[in-house]
Amino acid sequence: MALNRATKLCFAIGLVLFLLLAIKGVACAQPIAPPWLDLDFIGEQEPEGVALTLQILFLLTILSLAPALMIMLTSFTRIVVVLSFVRSALATQNMPPNQVIIALALFLTFFTMNPYWQQINETSLQPYLQGDLPYEEAVVQAAEPVRDFMFRQTKERDLALIVSLAGLERPRGPEDIPTYALIPAFITSELKTAFQIGFLIYIPFLVIDMVVASTLMSMGMLMLPPVMISLPFKVLLFVLVDGWHLVVRSLVLGFN
Repeated sequence: MALNRATKLCFAIGLVLFLLLAIKGVACAQPIAPPWLDLDFIGEQEPEGVALTLQILFLLTILSLAPALMIMLTSFTRIVVVLSFVRSALATQNMPPNQVIIALALFLTFFTMNPYWQQINETSLQPYLQGDLPYEEAVVQAAEPVRDFMFRQTKERDLALIVSLAGLERPRGPEDIPTYALIPAFITSELKTAFQIGFLIYIPFLVIDMVVASTLMSMGMLMLPPVMISLPFKVLLFVLVDGWHLVVRSLVLGFN
């Protein structure tokens, strides 16, 4: 609780300082003349032509959408669900903590998505920054690696469901499927795959719980919670088989 309050306080202080610096920068740039808002970006050829206020607004919008994009368009969903299943199967309550699980899921997401992000940087971002590629074409080029990743992980049945619900014609290829239909199909497939992996993770720990519960019942120890006895054996089994190594290896190889 104290950590959450401190995090919120630091975020609020940082946001206030950021807004104060932005207001100061705008005031220094145009101290007297009233600002005029021009939303016509078609004629702008240089980034300096865009108003500073709109740049700040655009940056805040991207920052607010970044968590949703990270969850929807990357491998984060499957990884974080599987790691949560591991903790639930071990029955260790909050060990490892939520911060550790989220951090591990984020870094594994960066690792698995790095080849696609490098492709976006080489084929879209750098040509656009150098002025060799217009904005519309850069967006199309940037979407191709992400769509390719989602198509690789999306199950055909889930994709057919979303296409039928959207009332689209039967696609002849991946290029006929719009991105707004691909995203929900991808998320559904990721959740299905994560739950399948979670079921397999639960099986050995469930066997330990059943054996411990049967042993305690045969010994007449009905008042002793089986979780207290089975927990050390679960942790011991997980350590002996190098469980984190197996889980991380399976998750990373599952995206190749």
